[in-house]
Amino acid sequence: MKTKFKILCLCAALVLAPAVQAERLKDLASIAGVRQNQLMGYGLVVGLDGSGDQTTQTPFTVQSVASMLQSLGVSLPPGTNLQLKNVAAVMVTASLPAFAQPGQMLDVTVSSLGNAKSLRGGTLLMTPLKGADGQVYGMAQGNLVVGGVGAQAPGGGTSVVVNHLSVGRINGGATVERAVPTSLGDGGQIRLELNNTDFATASRVVEAINDKYGAGVAYALDGRTIRVTAPSSSDQRVAFIGALEAMDVRPARQAAKVIMNARTGSVVMNQEVTLETCAISHGNLTVSISTEPQVSQPNPLSGGQTVVTQNSQVDIKATPGKVLMLKGGANLAEVVKALNAVGASPQDLLAILQAMKAAGSLRAELEII
Repeated sequence: MKTKFKILCLCAALVLAPAVQAERLKDLASIAGVRQNQLMGYGLVVGLDGSGDQTTQTPFTVQSVASMLQSLGVSLPPGTNLQLKNVAAVMVTASLPAFAQPGQMLDVTVSSLGNAKSLRGGTLLMTPLKGADGQVYGMAQGNLVVGGVGAQAPGGGTSVVVNHLSVGRINGGATVERAVPTSLGDGGQIRLELNNTDFATASRVVEAINDKYGAGVAYALDGRTIRVTAPSSSDQRVAFIGALEAMDVRPARQAAKVIMNARTGSVVMNQEVTLETCAISHGNLTVSISTEPQVSQPNPLSGGQTVVTQNSQVDIKATPGKVLMLKGGANLAEVVKALNAVGASPQDLLAILQAMKAAGSLRAELEII
């Protein structure tokens, strides 16, 4: 009987124990130097069905068309006033991935720069894509795909628009023209950079690597950067980095944090948030304003005029405040249950959480975004 009782107790302990979740090192850290680079360019979209820029309000579109025609050997007579409806000035953006080589294809996003109503059905003309250093790293061109549709009644009446019509995308619409030099493993070492600074997680990553590859292979420079000794051969180095990224590491518990959005009233908290026992008084003040039109009719044959006046009424209701006692919560479920007992709106909850933090009852860091 004693043996069966011990087994049952052990099973219950395993069920009630918090699950230890390990994550791949690829999800916790990145390799220093392996990064994307942003590209941007200015171009023209042609072939629109009368939904392009209004040239009187976007003179840069006319200037761009004139410069393009001149580069193609077409000279416009002096004083020509172009009235374009099928052309739109756009900005083209793309991300150049790490190790991209000339000839590879990139997806590009095309966004209207002027007042074009829609880019649907347009074609992007050849547009150079430049990096932050001013060098051209890609060339973009192709037909746009716009995920939306719009319709308008003749004469500028009722219109219906579904989704966004001033932004389009071209899959494989750019070609890489220049590679970005990337130094990976120079000096026989690589650096791992954690996504979030955490000394405990950095220590666990170092311990996991050294347990697998031997002592001294990895050591932490700070709470975010870990230096790892890598093979000198590029082929072995790539295989080594692939094995590193596939390793499972149990990250440390994050600091208790409550994120509040003052504009939308959103409140998000992680599972480390706890409460100390406290008392909260919460009351509501409701202001209602109603306006009713009143018509004053003159007497017959009096020569007066009918007058319409507005009768406004302001009603203020103050509900009695209640003092609630919130018991300390050891986990997120208890915290949510305690806050729901207050019955406050999201906007009121922002002020309540700030007051609880000032009183020392909220065991978490408050961050307002």
